[in-house]
Amino acid sequence: MITAAARAGTDEERILVERVGAAARAGVHLIQIRQPQFEGGALTRLVERSVMAAKGSAARIMVNDRVDVAITAGAHGVHLRGDSMQAARVRAIAPRGFTIGRSVHSPVEGARVAQEGDLDYVIFGTVFATRSKPGVDAAGIDALAAVCATVALPVLAVGGMTLGRLQAVAGAGAAGCAAVGLFADGPLADMAAVVRQTTLVFDTPGHVP
Repeated sequence: MITAAARAGTDEERILVERVGAAARAGVHLIQIRQPQFEGGALTRLVERSVMAAKGSAARIMVNDRVDVAITAGAHGVHLRGDSMQAARVRAIAPRGFTIGRSVHSPVEGARVAQEGDLDYVIFGTVFATRSKPGVDAAGIDALAAVCATVALPVLAVGGMTLGRLQAVAGAGAAGCAAVGLFADGPLADMAAVVRQTTLVFDTPGHVP
């Protein structure tokens, strides 16, 4: 799950934290706090609240690119942009058990960062056109399959993820998916069902949600 945009200090932030908690209880493995419009202090407070909301679950709270905020706020890891620092630099200062992921956009880039080491997973996209990245060309399923075949790490697909597309995504070799709308658009009461259907696709070959 990647968090939808919210305004700091508003009901939007409160609802975001509630959704983080619901996703964690429903069984989402990684919850990426992505709020580039938040300044450092506000982002740190949001991450701290999100960590508390996920407490008692197996969910890991990840912070988008802000290594300093992730460590300060007690998050479980960081997700690096494609143009960010090397994972080794993060690993050198991060606490034990810290999860590090990275965005990649081609098989060559994926193979390169995997070979550099210190990553736990990569996210590839944009696989399908998505309103969260307007104007970005979709890479497509074949490109996702090429990355999965090249990168010796779990690959998560991102971009335009819907329940109807997940079987093709899993068939391409992805270990899972990362999404905003899939987990943000519906009522909280539906979260558990969405997570259950998503998990079944990746855990059960050939399952149709």
